[in-house]
Amino acid sequence: MADAALPTWRKSSFSDGGSEDQSDCVEVAITTNTVGVRDSKTPTTPPLTFTPAAWSQFLNKMR
Repeated sequence: MADAALPTWRKSSFSDGGSEDQSDCVEVAITTNTVGVRDSKTPTTPPLTFTPAAWSQFLNKMR
């Protein structure tokens, strides 16, 4: 995520669907030009990145 040195990562409210391991989480960071998605167990792995428009389309399809 090149446009933010330290993005704020937030855990998905849909993570940990009853799992005993509370580390099974998807995290999302939103910056001006990108939306990053990563696995909280591997935070040093580069995140998947999407444009804000693509992320918005994804969320709208999930509703």
